Amino acid sequence: MIISRTPFRVSFFGGGTDYPGWFNGNKGAVLATTIDKYCYITCRYLPPFFEHKSRIIYSRMEHVQVSVDEIQHPAVREVLKFLNIHEGIEIHHDGDLPARTGLGSSSSFTVGLLNALYALKGIMVTKERLAQEAILIEQEKCQENVGCQDQTLAAYGGFNCIEFGGSEHLQVRKVTLPRERLNALQDHLMMFFTGFSRTASEIAAHQVQNIPNKTKELTEMYQMVTKAVDILNSNDDLDRFGKLLHESWKLKRSLSNKVSTSHIDELYNAALQAGAQGGKLLGAGGGGFLLLFVHPDKQKKVREQFKNLLSIPFRFENLGTQIIFYQPGTGKVV
Repeated sequence: MIISRTPFRVSFFGGGTDYPGWFNGNKGAVLATTIDKYCYITCRYLPPFFEHKSRIIYSRMEHVQVSVDEIQHPAVREVLKFLNIHEGIEIHHDGDLPARTGLGSSSSFTVGLLNALYALKGIMVTKERLAQEAILIEQEKCQENVGCQDQTLAAYGGFNCIEFGGSEHLQVRKVTLPRERLNALQDHLMMFFTGFSRTASEIAAHQVQNIPNKTKELTEMYQMVTKAVDILNSNDDLDRFGKLLHESWKLKRSLSNKVSTSHIDELYNAALQAGAQGGKLLGAGGGGFLLLFVHPDKQKKVREQFKNLLSIPFRFENLGTQIIFYQPGTGKVV
């Protein structure tokens, strides 16, 4: 039995510049962090005493009779094929937060599944390899319209500035701040659940199609990453970070008419009126979690404004995907 734990992520700046359609010809970068909310993957070889050969449990339950090709879940099917696993297997997914809500949950699932199945095979792999292979599986094997930040963050963990493109493709730089500065940033952040979003890949597809027409906006979003890091590294008031988030949100909305909805716009404007200085809808858009930058003294008023929404407290985490339970060899009968 193997259990992996893989964090979800919150992205601050640069989202949209992590798509190959952009960074293959331009510079891309994101500023983002993983948080203490996780995806758990349990896996084991399934003993041959059941009517089915394999069992896959997530929001639904799949019983596989013969071949991996029967599996409906695309990431599970493609990861098993990629790792050449054809034995009977059981995979069980649990998450602290729901899927399709803008926290990179699908990539956390893929990274965590790769990590768990490698462990089941008795193989130790690097975080870099997990990130690269998760990107390959999602973009090429599953043909999803996804970028490269979610897989990288899920694998590495932590508060990072990640650069895309060029000969290195992925360069992960830890954001190193004094503890007081980092705690102050976290204390200014609030997150609310607005409702389920559409599949991120569907919204992202529209953004990808618009890339040739959005060079100015994407270049500015890329430059905001450096501006945000400079603010954090300075002694300036953190209010500048919140105001920059607001500018970034306005830019992101211009990338596609599917990013926001009238309901989301109303919520965001209500947050600003209640004292928030900036924020953004996490993920591709359409719904999910609304991240707000609010001075601690004004958070009570914002919370009252959003009393009908679920508030999600969170803190940054630094570990990335981990094997938290390792007992190999159980279940497999030879």
